[in-house]
Amino acid sequence: MNRIRHALLPLGLALCSDLVAAGQGPLPEPVTDSDYYNHGPAADAKVELGMKLFYDKLLSGNRNISCATCHHAMTDTGDWLSLPVGEGGLGLGPARDTGSGVDAIHERVPRNAPPVFNLGATAFTVMFHDGRLAQDPGHPAGFLSPAGDDLPPGLDNALAAQAMFPVTSATEMAGQPQENDVADATAADNLPLVWELLAQRLRDNAEYVALFMAAYPEGPFAVRRAGDISFVHAANAIGAFEGTAWRFDNSPFDRYLRGEKQAMSTAALRGLRIFSGKGNCVACHSGPFQTDLSYHAIAMPQIGPGKGDNLPGYTDGHDDFGRERVTGDPADRFRFRTPTLRNVALTGPWGHAGAYGTLEAVVRHHLDPVASLYSYDIGQAVLPSRGDLDAMDFVVMQNSARLAAIADASELAPVELSETEIANLLAFLHALTDPTAHDLRGDMPESVPSGEPLAD
Repeated sequence: MNRIRHALLPLGLALCSDLVAAGQGPLPEPVTDSDYYNHGPAADAKVELGMKLFYDKLLSGNRNISCATCHHAMTDTGDWLSLPVGEGGLGLGPARDTGSGVDAIHERVPRNAPPVFNLGATAFTVMFHDGRLAQDPGHPAGFLSPAGDDLPPGLDNALAAQAMFPVTSATEMAGQPQENDVADATAADNLPLVWELLAQRLRDNAEYVALFMAAYPEGPFAVRRAGDISFVHAANAIGAFEGTAWRFDNSPFDRYLRGEKQAMSTAALRGLRIFSGKGNCVACHSGPFQTDLSYHAIAMPQIGPGKGDNLPGYTDGHDDFGRERVTGDPADRFRFRTPTLRNVALTGPWGHAGAYGTLEAVVRHHLDPVASLYSYDIGQAVLPSRGDLDAMDFVVMQNSARLAAIADASELAPVELSETEIANLLAFLHALTDPTAHDLRGDMPESVPSGEPLAD
């Protein structure tokens, strides 16, 4: 990395007197270095390796997509699409198309690509919209995950563990059966083989071997020769890069918490009072990263191909039951994890399926989720068009019984805010943006060891 973003000031006042006087309680403590993982004595080398791996298409089955395709520095660590266009697509962001001929994508990725801002904080012990990967000290690998007992030990944290899985998805990075050996291993549900095949590609590259040796010079997971490299090493490096490069905690709100009482505008301060009081946003968006790290059903529109779930009487698989897919508990149906609001103004489209294309629209949804669900404008979605894909994008939204099921599960009571109050609330949400997050060009390598192109 070519810059130091974070020089944290001594802790200032952590309370807003106006809020306390109004009985709305204290604000969170300012974020400090202790809230993030330490990546060890070779952290710089580890981060550098992780950046190259993150942008290298070598880690995809057909060598045609990288982690960065859906989480790019130029698209605010997301992809600016409601649903990703994964393996087989061409281009970046809203300009990405669905491919053509035999190389065309088979379906859209079913859920929105979540931005990576601040996910290297120790608070984030759970990943994915449904929390299907979670830190668990009782598990041999330290995590509960879709891999079960196949997940290997040695992963640094949840963010690193998350990096193990996109490469095992046919739609995201692996490709389709008979296209490549990684895709075939994925189709056979042989995740250890997927990781071994990709690790071998890294072992076969002399430049990568040198980078791994520099990043892991000592300890039980030291890399002293090519044969020592595992995909766990790669995942840990990717997690270190994401957690270091995309740490942002110098927003106007952060500076306000540290005692700079002029850091936020009057409108933003008024919005903060609404956020913490009348709007009751803090019921879910609490703590230093504005998330309770829990799961809630808030009647979010369901668009795209879905996750294969079905309500009684339906067999097309376009539903997404959210947290229930992990717990098996019908009470968790349509619950999704509360996202962090750091840099939230940059992280659209919003919702687990990216249904809302503007921050204002998703805020208004929260004020009356059920009414918003039933009046949803499909024009909000940002989806590269293709006839066969378009036909399945709004199957759920066009079915009254399925809409009713989503609506009935909603946990949020309507909140009435004036237009001025909504504007102030939006001003506060914009005050959660760290100014340095607007330019992430320094978080991109000039080239990658495989020689694969960085652009399509």
